[in-house]
Amino acid sequence: MTVLVLRALGLGDVLTGVAALRGVRRALPGHRIVLAAPRPLGQLLVDHGIVDTVLPSQGLARLPWPWAGPCRTQDASRRIAIDLHGSGPRSHRVLQATRPDTLIAFDSPDAGHAGPDWDDDEHEVLRWCRLVRSVGGYCGPEDLRLGPPAPDGARAEVIVHPGAAAEARRWPVSRWARVVDALVAQGHYVVLTGSEAEQDLCARVRLEADAGGAVRDTSGRLGLPALAGLVSTARLVVSGDTGIAHLATAYGTPSVTLFGPTPPALWGPTLDPHRHVVIWHGRRGAPRRDPNAGRLDPALARTAVDEVVAACESMLTRLPETANGTMTPSGPDRPSSRPAVPSPAPYARG
Repeated sequence: MTVLVLRALGLGDVLTGVAALRGVRRALPGHRIVLAAPRPLGQLLVDHGIVDTVLPSQGLARLPWPWAGPCRTQDASRRIAIDLHGSGPRSHRVLQATRPDTLIAFDSPDAGHAGPDWDDDEHEVLRWCRLVRSVGGYCGPEDLRLGPPAPDGARAEVIVHPGAAAEARRWPVSRWARVVDALVAQGHYVVLTGSEAEQDLCARVRLEADAGGAVRDTSGRLGLPALAGLVSTARLVVSGDTGIAHLATAYGTPSVTLFGPTPPALWGPTLDPHRHVVIWHGRRGAPRRDPNAGRLDPALARTAVDEVVAACESMLTRLPETANGTMTPSGPDRPSSRPAVPSPAPYARG
């Protein structure tokens, strides 16, 4: 028996769905789980045993799935589709077009489907866990793990990821460069990461930082498995609200994440509160702003270099250093923070 799960979104979206996918495995043991997602993202989850195979897809395109045509023998017993993509009706209809016997999804009268109610104010991880728990699949934030955290003493470089998919979530290059300068001045080796499309952005950060050999630019040169491996052993990940922050959560890697249009209560880390700090200058209860807007979000614009540097210093001094394999004592904690999400990371708010 086969289960088709739709989550054809970006890296952060796919990673926030990992806990729910593990719940699917528990709810439907013995079923073959097929994830409709971009191939590299789906393959990462195949490699970790979370799903069995990936059906390459992007967004809400029609799925090239055999259920939509004549029924094959191995699919004849039971056809189950699960919408971990959206609230419907469009995502529901994409799955309904594959003609499943059962659709598991949130309530959508427009799609003719009855299910649990959608909650706009629910954290992304908890929302999908709730849907899967409604059909008997126990899961929670603890299921986000892709691997055990590396020993603190074995951690090496600091990752700085200046990019994001939309301008609204991209902190200015000049500010990233000053953060890189501060990290290098403290004796840390910095790795810049980014997609092929972000190579120019990373080059500008490195040039403006003028930090020489203490900065390594890997933008456009790392596949997803290599990026995941780098994150899993980093001393710290510093980024905006984008996919690499969710990799840090998945591997228990300390992080500092800069939020703008999206409240961290909806998308922030839900594990290891002592390992993550999010910085956000938004206002709870304010009208939602577009995370894909074409200009810098005002909340992110209010984030100052000094507070990001201070957050990095705080996180790095919590971890023991290594020098020639010898551990040195960690420094004192200095954050002023409060909870942002269930099982939250601390966050600073102006």
